[in-house]
Amino acid sequence: MLKRILIGVITLLYANAGFTQTSPEFSLVNSPYDEQNPVISPDGKVMYLTIAKHPQNVGGKKDPGDIWVSLKIDGKWQAPIHGGNQINNANYNAVAGFSFDGNQMILLGHYAKDGNITTQGIAVAEKEANGWSFPKNRSIPYFKNKSEEWSGFLSENAFVFSAESYNTRGAEDIYVSLIQDGRWQEPINLGKVINTPLQEFTPSLSIDGRTLYFASNGHQGLGSFDIYKSERLDDTWTNWSVPVNLGEQVNSESRELYYRITNSGILYTSTRDSNGYGDIRKLLETTEPLPKVDTLIRMVEKVPESELLNQVIITGKVTNSKTKAGISATVRFKADTLIVVQSALNGLYQATIPSGKVFTIELECKGFVNRIEKLDIRTLQLKKLELNFQLQPIEVGTLVSLKSILFNMGTTSLLEESYPELDAVVDFMKSNPKVEIELEGHTDNRGDAKKNLALSKERVDRIKAYLVSKGVASRRIRGKGFGGTKPIATNDSEEARKLNRRVEFLIVKN
Repeated sequence: MLKRILIGVITLLYANAGFTQTSPEFSLVNSPYDEQNPVISPDGKVMYLTIAKHPQNVGGKKDPGDIWVSLKIDGKWQAPIHGGNQINNANYNAVAGFSFDGNQMILLGHYAKDGNITTQGIAVAEKEANGWSFPKNRSIPYFKNKSEEWSGFLSENAFVFSAESYNTRGAEDIYVSLIQDGRWQEPINLGKVINTPLQEFTPSLSIDGRTLYFASNGHQGLGSFDIYKSERLDDTWTNWSVPVNLGEQVNSESRELYYRITNSGILYTSTRDSNGYGDIRKLLETTEPLPKVDTLIRMVEKVPESELLNQVIITGKVTNSKTKAGISATVRFKADTLIVVQSALNGLYQATIPSGKVFTIELECKGFVNRIEKLDIRTLQLKKLELNFQLQPIEVGTLVSLKSILFNMGTTSLLEESYPELDAVVDFMKSNPKVEIELEGHTDNRGDAKKNLALSKERVDRIKAYLVSKGVASRRIRGKGFGGTKPIATNDSEEARKLNRRVEFLIVKN
């Protein structure tokens, strides 16, 4: 009986060519029972898997699946032990993923201490000194599964899952629910290119969210269930390239499921050469050169040394500037490529970007002021970099510094690098139509004070004109020039004077 769920580990896109099949690493894990859903912890030391019909499950031999735990010792996964009654019950239990720091485990399904579960969704368990806490339920609007089977994979800001739900084309279809401003959104059916009148199962995503991997018996494969991949063509989540069968290197006349790309290789399950139930398999990199792939995002542990010099792993935390609490924000790295990540509910995020470029970093979260930063890594020889950000809540009295808005010396002519931040202000004003602001222009104290005052006012007028030209109502913007009368630093050095030459806006109405 097919009870399949999926993994949500931090994943990375590798090419399919240049790998060979192997499974001795899992000789102590695979058993006469049905091994499913292998999930590797963020530190790579623990594997969580679901085993069905095991007599030691909470529901005994009839239990559809409990979470078991295997440790990696000397490069080999050890015989799994039962995960305990905190995260297991008589229903189907499986891990969907982890928070970036590994302190939260996301589980498929809802939990109830009395065992009488009446709702559906996901749950979160917290890491404690002696194991995992009892999971707390998290609801997804309009989440419903009428089938006994479902599976799900948690990526940075998207939860892809398979279920028989609203608008299902046949049996189980694949859906996605996105997290925005810390809340899960209504699921979206991925559409008829992906979903068929038969069954689609065990979806997973590349770390950039552009490549979907899934199992299906409705796309004319080699066996009962084959693994396919498809590219997302836009941001609607309903426009996909025609699915491509991954071929005989993975698929067979048997049943292949749970294709997951982890930082230690590609995992999947297959009933080929097994006892009829699924065993865990792995694809390992050979000495053949890796072909080029579309995405620049890869786990640094598996990138060839020659490519490591061109990659930088960015980690950090996004917090509320007032309360210092972590927040879930969208973080965009823009150069000649666009890399988008979503910080977790605790504010932590990770992104892998190419070095040798100048990036514009945009941060956005509902209820907070957009933020723009510059990152120049053209000369830095770094492999890892920590960048922490604070976002200001939208409140009357909040003063926002526009650090990237610059003018040619002594003029109102904007430098080219000013426009990304100006456009961010436009986006902020359009997303918050009730907000009114007062622009404030400042100079240093050099030169004639009256001319500085006039110049600061003219620059404010120039910025206001740009915002209005982009569709922001003039009545929502006031402007005032202060010249050099409100310094925030001394004027005895060029660095200090640079801080005093600034443009800010004050929120005067919300």
